[in-house]
Amino acid sequence: MEIILGSQSPRRRELMAGLDLPFTAVTIDADEHYPAELQGGDIPYYISRAKAHAYEGKLKEDQILITADTIVWLEGQMLGKPHDEAEAYAMLRALSGKTHQVFTAVTFVQKGKAMETVVDKTDVTFCELTDEEIRHYIQKYRPFDKAGAYGVQEWIGYIACTEMKGSYFNVMGFPVHLVYKALKQML
Repeated sequence: MEIILGSQSPRRRELMAGLDLPFTAVTIDADEHYPAELQGGDIPYYISRAKAHAYEGKLKEDQILITADTIVWLEGQMLGKPHDEAEAYAMLRALSGKTHQVFTAVTFVQKGKAMETVVDKTDVTFCELTDEEIRHYIQKYRPFDKAGAYGVQEWIGYIACTEMKGSYFNVMGFPVHLVYKALKQML
């Protein structure tokens, strides 16, 4: 079976490569809008499946498609990717001194078989951040392609993350332990 990772995320590609399984990465253009009533893990579940549906017609018999989506969830609000510095600052200020959840959904598709989706959740606690720390991170790391305006594997994760319950790799956007488990059953 050929594994296709439907993601342009360099982090997902790096984590998938860490499983020592050959794969091909493709970019999928999909509508990432979701119904307003969705909450928490239901949001990435919906978007991950939308990405899979956008590519599924191209799948061949001997291929497995993997798509994923990650969100940061803080006090009943979804924090997506910031559009600019002001939005990144507002997100990091909101996360400062609080515990939030990171949800990642991963969808697996094989031609002629039912789509399967798993969702992982990690609780992440940040210490209080100063304005200078937030500005430094935004200026140096430009976190505009990251849900919640941060990458846990970067400087902000080193200094701000005081506690984590769940998978570190889920916070990076790809719960590799669940991906491996699912692929083991499929291959």
